[in-house]
Formats: sequence, structure tokens, C-alpha cells
Amino acid sequence: MPEKLPHILIFNPDQWRGDVLGHMGNPAAVTPVLDRFARTEGVSFANAFCQNPVCTPSRCSFMTGWYPHVRGHRTMFHMLRPDEPMLLRKLRQNGYFVWWGGKNDVVPAQNGYADYCDVKYAPPRPDRLLKNPHQTAAWRGDPDGDNYYSFYVGRTDIPPGETVAYDSDWAMVEGAVEQIRNAPPDQPLCIYLPLSYPHPPYAVEEPWYSQIDPARIPDRTPTPDSARGGWDQYPSLMKGIFEGQQMQDWSEERLRELRRTYYAMCARVDHQFGMVLEALKEAGIYDDTLVFFFSDHGDFTGDYGLVEKTQNTFQDCLTRVPMLVKPPAGTPVAPRVSNALVELIDFPATVYALTGIEAGYDHFGRSLLPLLAGDTDSHRDAVFCEGGRRRGESQCMELESNARPGFLYWPRLRLQTREGPEHTKAAMCRTADHKYVRRFYEQDELYDLHADPRETRNLIADPAYGDVLASLKERMLQWYMETSDVVPHETDVRS
Repeated sequence: MPEKLPHILIFNPDQWRGDVLGHMGNPAAVTPVLDRFARTEGVSFANAFCQNPVCTPSRCSFMTGWYPHVRGHRTMFHMLRPDEPMLLRKLRQNGYFVWWGGKNDVVPAQNGYADYCDVKYAPPRPDRLLKNPHQTAAWRGDPDGDNYYSFYVGRTDIPPGETVAYDSDWAMVEGAVEQIRNAPPDQPLCIYLPLSYPHPPYAVEEPWYSQIDPARIPDRTPTPDSARGGWDQYPSLMKGIFEGQQMQDWSEERLRELRRTYYAMCARVDHQFGMVLEALKEAGIYDDTLVFFFSDHGDFTGDYGLVEKTQNTFQDCLTRVPMLVKPPAGTPVAPRVSNALVELIDFPATVYALTGIEAGYDHFGRSLLPLLAGDTDSHRDAVFCEGGRRRGESQCMELESNARPGFLYWPRLRLQTREGPEHTKAAMCRTADHKYVRRFYEQDELYDLHADPRETRNLIADPAYGDVLASLKERMLQWYMETSDVVPHETDVRS
């Protein structure tokens, strides 16, 4: 362990897809803070992938270094139990002052937060907070209308007397800034900021909305039609959600406006990230801070005619996420965009490697330090993601959500509570060139990512790709055998 532990910032927006970044070549993305960060101070990973495409399973994975299958973290209602490892707790046990501001989705609420952080921040003026669009319904319109399940709110107003639309994210960012200004002088600080944006509903205020030029937004992945093979080549969950979201008649102009709002939400988060970086600099601790910026998963945002996300489909718009890292001073770094394949489970492995803290358990992450130094751009030959359930796993239906017609997530959850093939257990193996998805109860998928980067032609039955398919199946088997379990480091006494 080094003589002086670095401070750590974990800036963790929710549902930010990996292509909405200016430095990744997206002409419509307004992300000046992240672009400058990648250009001058850190490494931005162009091929970073989550291990599950929804919130809780992804967070359980990146806080442990375990894939979801290791302990069955495949639902929104199976969080990390007290006997399971968790990075924040490990940091706290090793002398860090851990400040947590934002959403949970990782540890059971019934157990509280005392083991995981010194402060679970609560805004001092809860009465000032704007309601999240999840909590209101006026914007949705008629239940039979085409906006009801669209998650689309659009441009919102700043309340009179306020300079920003002061919601939970603003409160958490301001709380983090205040904590940095008053950090304990002789104790390493860990700031964990799991924000809500750009998670839909798609809603944003000025000036972010007007910063996005809709004409510059790249074309979306088209909605499947008979000329492109239709929905039959895709997982049935996608078609079911498409039918349930009632957006079939949306024009390209309306979908572009929805995407504009999402891009503006990302611009807002980029600005807030800059606020926290500036606070670290003003406090004189920026150089000594290990900085992470990454999302838990992506978002359809109109691709394939869909919005929001799914639990067991693995398109790049859902599984590829932003991931940027800056090490503390004294640790080699070559600022750039790296094309290496990396996974979110590499996040805790990097923390353990840089701090010298012993994890104390087996995990499957790999330290990013050699990539940060620019010594190599070789890291993984494949990345993996998984979700869904077996038939009969009623505990994985998320019945706790009490979903019913009218519930915003009903188009998806109504399918998860059936024993049809839609919620089938599935897993993805993705290399730089191809993507293979194995499904229990319906057709597998295979995509040539060079010829078809938008994943619009399922090649699973194409004999020309037989050798590719065989190699990816073998790679997936190897992955499962390597990661199927973990043996505790503590042994028992035999009598």
C-alpha cells in the first residue's frame, strides 16, 4: 500500500450510451469537459462494456468485480448482501472517508448504509427539490396515446426564483462540492456520485436543450421492417416492447427531438462533472485524485424504434458505455482515446491495484493501469454481458415492482412476468469483430460488427459464418468455466 492513498472520485451517471461523446466523433454531442479531460488528462475507453444492461445487476457487478451469474444478481430486487464484497465498504475499512450522494440500486435498503459509507447524503432542503418526471403524469397524455409510454417530456422550465432546475442531481453535485471543500485534512476521500441523468424520462431545461443541434444528430438505427428482415431476426422482447410502447407512428422528426433531449441531458451531466473537477482543483487535491467517469448501461433512445432499455438484449447502444479514467499524480498516463476492450468490472480491479488494498476475495476484473500508461492497447479479447431468467424463476419476474397497465415500465415488465420466451436467460460474447448472443428459449444472434455495426442483420443461420460462430461459442464456454464460481479465501475446520 502506498504511503499516501489517493483521493477517489467515482462519477457515475445512469443510462449514458457510449456514443454520445464529442471526442468519440459524435458531431451533436456537447461534452466539452469530458472531451478536454480525454485530450489532456485521462484515458477514454471507446469500447467499455457493462455486464448487465439494467441498473442493479450492473452496479452489483462493478462494485464487486463479479459477473452477474457468480451470485445470481440478475434482477432489480437482488442486491449485494452483507456477506458479499463491496468496493465502498472495502475502502472505508482501509481508512477512506466515503461520501455517497445519489441513487442506491446496489445494497438492500433494509440493511442501511452504515457499513458502506460515512455519509449517505440527504439534501438540506428537500422541500426545494423538483419532482422527478417519474413522479408526475401530466406530460404523458392519454393512456391510449402515442406519448404515454414514450418517456418523452422534452424541454422543461426553470421554476421562478431558481437559476437551475434544482432536482436531486443538482443537490447531490452541490453536496459533493461542499464535502470536497470541507474534506478531512489527513484522510483519503472517496466521493461516489451515482446520478440519475440521463436516465429517462427524457426531460431537460435550458441552456442544455438549446445547445444541441438536432440536424447534427447521427441517424438512428432503423425500426425493423420486412425489407430488413423484420422483427423475427431479433429477440422477441424487443418486438413486444415496440408494440407496447405505442410509438409506431412517431415521425423521424419527433424521434429526433426525443434524442435531442437525451443529448441535452448528457450535456447537463458533463457540466456537473466539470463542477466537481473544479472543486477538487480549488481544494488543492485534484492532482492527488483518482478520477472515474462511467455509466452503468446505455439506452435505446429511438434505435430500433424503441426507448429505455431491456434486461436481456445486448445491442451496443445498451451495453457500450462511456468510461474515462485519470490516475493520481505519479502514476503514468498517456491521455487519449483507447480502443481496448474493457469491462466495468475492471473498475474495482484498478482501484485495488492503484491503492494497494487487498481485495481479499477472487474477482474477474483486470487493472487498467497498463492501458492508462499507454504501454499497450491490448487488454481483453472479448467482453461479456448477461441477463434474463430460466423458466420457473418466479423470483426473477420482479413482481415486487407491482407493475400494472399504466405503469411507465409496463410495456417491458408485462413480458417479464410471463413464462413465454421473451425474458429468456441470455448471454453475450463480443469481440472487436463479432457479437454472439446465446439464448435459452429462442433464436441466437450473430453480428458482423465491421460490415454491420448497427446490428441489423442476424447472421446466426449463415453458413459462411460457421467458423466464427464455433469460435465464439467456445469462447463463451471458456468464460463460463473460468468465472462460474468463487471459492472463499477462508477455509473451514474439518472435524
